[in-house]
Amino acid sequence: MKMLLGAVADDLTGATDLALTLSREGMRTVQVVGIPPVDFDYGDAEAVVVALKSRTIAADEAVALSLEACRRLIAAGAEQVIFKYCSTFDSTPEGNIGPVAEALHGHLGGALTLACPAFPANGRTVYRGHLFVGDMLLSDSPMKNHPLTPMTESNLVRVLQQQTALKVGLITRDWVSKGSDQIGAAFTQAAARGEEIVIVDALTDDDLRAIGRAAVGMRLITGGSGIALGLPENFRRAGKLRSQSTAADFAAPQGKAVILAGSCSAATRRQVSVAIEAATPALKLDPLDIAAGRTTVDAVVDWVMSATDATPLVYSSSEPDDVRRAQEALGRDRAGELIEQLLAQVAARLTSLGYCRFLVAGGETSGAVVNQLGVQALLIGPEIDPGVPWTVSIGRKEPLALALKSGNFGGDDFFLRAWDLV
Repeated sequence: MKMLLGAVADDLTGATDLALTLSREGMRTVQVVGIPPVDFDYGDAEAVVVALKSRTIAADEAVALSLEACRRLIAAGAEQVIFKYCSTFDSTPEGNIGPVAEALHGHLGGALTLACPAFPANGRTVYRGHLFVGDMLLSDSPMKNHPLTPMTESNLVRVLQQQTALKVGLITRDWVSKGSDQIGAAFTQAAARGEEIVIVDALTDDDLRAIGRAAVGMRLITGGSGIALGLPENFRRAGKLRSQSTAADFAAPQGKAVILAGSCSAATRRQVSVAIEAATPALKLDPLDIAAGRTTVDAVVDWVMSATDATPLVYSSSEPDDVRRAQEALGRDRAGELIEQLLAQVAARLTSLGYCRFLVAGGETSGAVVNQLGVQALLIGPEIDPGVPWTVSIGRKEPLALALKSGNFGGDDFFLRAWDLV
């Protein structure tokens, strides 16, 4: 078997979410952290997901990184490429979803591609081109207060067209509900109209599977992890993928554990609150204190080491008004970077002190922690909540168990239940 499907993800937790989906659908999947070396050994992987940290960097940098990752995947044999972004379409009017999609579209031949961030299992659906979070339009959801990518527009055609010169169209559920043949016909009509990327409605996993079947042969696909649900079966029908999967052995190291939460999303704030109510030892970080030197890596590590009765939680999760105050004082990017850097340095110190089990909340924080720990690849393990598995590092002398959670994902008791599966 050879690599069939390659994916470029714009953050670490999103990559893990996608890798879990592909693994569950029967593909031997490896997640790589950062652009893999030219001679990287993917083993017998049928799907490879490259996790970048490109969601909130300058658009030209995101494009350059994404193109290089795509080149490595194509050179290794990938027949189809997914550009994976968040199911809440996290971006700004400048990008980075549009510029990266446009660059990959051109690199892979310029044929019609699609954009569908829907993830029904986590309440993300697309109807008439509008993105919903649960029962709310995206623009009415807590995402409107995201510190880096505030989403104040729900019409994805409008959002994406602001970010790209590609002509953006829409395929509504009137087509999607009729199955893959009709979706394929809608693709043909969209291409005839000169559309180059189409937003596709999806309300259910069955919709996503039908979209996947219709996308057979499509060189580039963009969306959330749900868009991958129907893709493995295309390879299986073509005789390129074995009929049944064999789950990889998953053995997580046993040892000291810690929770590091850098996300300020509403979901993570609820998870922090529930954990504290359950008597979890908790230490709150303030970027202003870090900037002033009042909070240091040594002090945080000492506090974690002193918490011996339960798994300790170190968090920076704050209400939107508190986040804005810190950003006004330190700068939008600097406030978040201070938290990410400190938590990453804390994680590195803790590994030297025997900690080997880390639950990390927030895509940016997860990326910083994994990079600091020198993790190059991950083996996907049991699913904790939709889109969030346990993983084990590959290639490290001392393996680490890592649960890397997107800020928006997970039930309210996530920090309490996760440990039961590892």
